Amino acid sequence: MDEYRDKILKVCNASSKNTLMQTLDIEYVEIGENFLVGKMPVTPKVHQPDGVLHGGAMVALAESVGSMASYIFMDAQKYFVRGIEISANHVKSIKSGEVFAKAIILHKGRTTQLWDIKITDAEGQLISICKLTTIAIPKE
Repeated sequence: MDEYRDKILKVCNASSKNTLMQTLDIEYVEIGENFLVGKMPVTPKVHQPDGVLHGGAMVALAESVGSMASYIFMDAQKYFVRGIEISANHVKSIKSGEVFAKAIILHKGRTTQLWDIKITDAEGQLISICKLTTIAIPKE
């Protein structure tokens, strides 16, 4: 099973080439039955002017991980996945290190999916909590 999960993560990370995910150095690092985890380094390129992680970078991380999770758990041969709504509450700032976004599915409908995405630091302290709604659009 670990070999299968590693293969999925490899495909996810390869799909990030020449995208915002590559620009932000987002890497998908863990997958389970109903979740996906991605990480992003906190460096000056994702800071706001006062030197802390920009809220927009956190939202981009959350939407990237949640959308990729939706893509994984839907039939990607039949559907495009798009984010249609995201909300974020930033509860703590961070200046350096890494942040981890864990997307857990709350609702998996045929058309829409609802994701709970918690962003934490390396010690597991909550930095931000996001809710993402995605939609599965038939390719035909």
